[in-house]
Amino acid sequence: MTESTTADKLADLRARLAKAQDPGSERARKRRDEAGRSTPRQRIARLLDDGSFVEVGALGKTPGDPDAIYSDGVVTGYGRIDGRPVCVYAHDKTVYGGSVGVTFGRKVVEVMDMAIKIGCPVIGIQDSGGARIQDAVTSLAMYSEISRRQLPLSGRSPQISVMLGKSAGGAVYAPVTTDFVIGVEGETEMYVTGPAVIREVTGEDVTSAELGGARQQELNGNISAVVGSEDEAFDFVRDLLDHLPLTCNDPAPVFDAPADEEVAVTPSLDTFMPDDTNAGYDMLDLLVQLGDDENLVEIQENYAPNLITAFGRIDGRAVGFVANNPMHLAGCIDADAADKGARFIRICDAYNIPLVFVVDTPGYLPGVEQEKVGLIHRGAKLAFAVVEATVPKVSLIVRKAYGGAYAVMGSKNLTGDINLAWPTAQIAVMGSAAAVVMIQGKQLEAAPPEQRAYLKKVFMDFYDENMTSPYVAAERGYLDAMIQPGETRLALRHALRQLATKDVRDLPKKHTIMPM
Repeated sequence: MTESTTADKLADLRARLAKAQDPGSERARKRRDEAGRSTPRQRIARLLDDGSFVEVGALGKTPGDPDAIYSDGVVTGYGRIDGRPVCVYAHDKTVYGGSVGVTFGRKVVEVMDMAIKIGCPVIGIQDSGGARIQDAVTSLAMYSEISRRQLPLSGRSPQISVMLGKSAGGAVYAPVTTDFVIGVEGETEMYVTGPAVIREVTGEDVTSAELGGARQQELNGNISAVVGSEDEAFDFVRDLLDHLPLTCNDPAPVFDAPADEEVAVTPSLDTFMPDDTNAGYDMLDLLVQLGDDENLVEIQENYAPNLITAFGRIDGRAVGFVANNPMHLAGCIDADAADKGARFIRICDAYNIPLVFVVDTPGYLPGVEQEKVGLIHRGAKLAFAVVEATVPKVSLIVRKAYGGAYAVMGSKNLTGDINLAWPTAQIAVMGSAAAVVMIQGKQLEAAPPEQRAYLKKVFMDFYDENMTSPYVAAERGYLDAMIQPGETRLALRHALRQLATKDVRDLPKKHTIMPM
């Protein structure tokens, strides 16, 4: 037997590494290329800083299988985004359909363990058929190993999932446990069981896109953002990370900001609010004027749009905006909005990102359907999340702040730190239209019909003047300051600077218990 030379060994290594670069079958690669889809390494290269990716486990194979394919269906490693470390993995649909096997699982677990050790974000580029059926319990065990590592990472380092192609079963459970899920319109599809299984088991006939397309899953509350292309998805990841720390013990990136003199007065804010207290306006038009610039990273834009949750910057530092939008349901908080707000608040709190509430809400949304879908306990989750959060909390009341919705939008009595209000603010248990029914209903019914409209207006005017006036709240100490709208940007800066060293600790215990 001829002994191999060093040159032969190097040549063999190069050949193996070359084969591992795109190891799927010719048929699978052709199908991918004809569909115009990227390889996992191309996706990683577009996401990370140029030349920063270091692959781990390129030559991994399924043990005991002489026909096993390199990579086992996933590319794993680490690199940099804007110079900061990240761990990353990307499914390879051309190898076993991107399904999870033993080596696949071990590779993903390896990079997750690395992220836990060093403290950095984990980004998963998902394109998977789910569990590898032929691997039986081994595949399920690997899914469990991956899921088990999501807990020590959760709230410690950001976890982001980019959903590309179809993902089913366990391949959707793990992503929705991460902090953010990003979908691509026309490309992302995700579901627990696919159309064929549903048709066989329940007889329901539905297409894959109808069942789990990106827009549908966004409306279902399972996706944080839907974008138009893979490149936009990777840009969104980078924008997100610009607002997030490497770990909960690190600061988020700080960017250059305008000087105080540049933001001291914003005249357009003095004329922003309509004179008609029931006129609608888009809250986003206001939010883009409150921070350092117009750049906002909105989360769950089309899910419960009556509540806006978005990252922005004030004084060069990341903040989380939670704002009612009068353009949808008049800014009422419904069950979906409560879930959306509670989760966003907990994300901001986990990563020490201050919260800025911008308030214009007539209350929780009434109705039979809301009671059926659990507004009581889901609405309570929002209040629970507000109280649980220990980050700086600043509330700006720009118009209506009624009832329980006033309380959960950063009020001082529900642990808000600094409450500001514009002179257009209206703060009360309920609006005058509802109050006239509750307080004067019987008297109005007893009055002559021709006098009812006049008497109703007299009462409503009196109520607005004496019960909803923000000066009533200011006199009683529930507001820290009444401010001119044009001075809001500087006022928010001052508030957040004052709260920068806030330190609040809960009583010793194992953990809280969320509402049902």
